[in-house]
Amino acid sequence: MEILVWIGAVVSLLGLAGLVWCILRVARAKRSGLPDEELRAVVQKVVPLNMGALMLSVLGLMMVILGISLG
Repeated sequence: MEILVWIGAVVSLLGLAGLVWCILRVARAKRSGLPDEELRAVVQKVVPLNMGALMLSVLGLMMVILGISLG
């Protein structure tokens, strides 16, 4: 089950990279001084991606735990 641990680690890192991208995207929008409505539009576009990245990260960590438990 060692392969499951490594696959889970890669999936979790992809999710973490997605979370970092979401953070940087919103921070860049805040620094650019967009009006309130445009800033809300940027955040609304990022929220589903943020939730997907979080889910991907959690699934990866679950795969790691499962691989350790079975191995």
